[in-house]
Amino acid sequence: MKGLIGKKVGMTQVYDEKGILIPVTVVEAGPCKVVGVKTKEKDGYSAIQVGFGVRKAKNVSKAVKGQLAKAGIEKDLPAVIREFRTDEDPAVELGSEIKADIFAQGEFLDITGTTKGRGFAGVMVRHHFKGGRDAHGGGWHRKPGSIGCRETPGLVMKGKKMAGHLGSDTRTVQNLRIVRVSAEENLIFVSGAIPGPNGGTVLVKKAKKK
Repeated sequence: MKGLIGKKVGMTQVYDEKGILIPVTVVEAGPCKVVGVKTKEKDGYSAIQVGFGVRKAKNVSKAVKGQLAKAGIEKDLPAVIREFRTDEDPAVELGSEIKADIFAQGEFLDITGTTKGRGFAGVMVRHHFKGGRDAHGGGWHRKPGSIGCRETPGLVMKGKKMAGHLGSDTRTVQNLRIVRVSAEENLIFVSGAIPGPNGGTVLVKKAKKK
């Protein structure tokens, strides 16, 4: 499984070889440092742990500092660390860098991000309820309606659609085609939109269903 941690830069438009205008999202994918390697013999599964970004040393726990020290990383400690499963034991060294050039134009990606938080929202915004009538005695314009049952079971059923917090959910968009790769700048241009705000952290992985 090829994967990187990245940052959503924003959206723009590019022309392909046929002169067709394509809306794309620009992702700064890497460089990511290898901070851990898992093997089937030692850990029971194969995986690679990578770090992205920079954070102050005072904001990193001693446990994470110890792991990073084994990889020879004592300065510019990564802000985000994620693990990517692999089919076989990864042939990478601790402390090495993985850049955007592991992906190529024409490949398909699955990109995971955190959607924008919208705060508290009612049922019409959160669940697209139609709402009540606005005239002729209607007194329930934006209300959810009945939420309970009778004496049996006498409670609100689990999963009932009600008002509450909207957004800040982890979402994955699958099968996004790579339109262009700028290896020098570690930028990947993918067709379509991805979750989250500009500057948000995203996980970029090879598409599972392609």
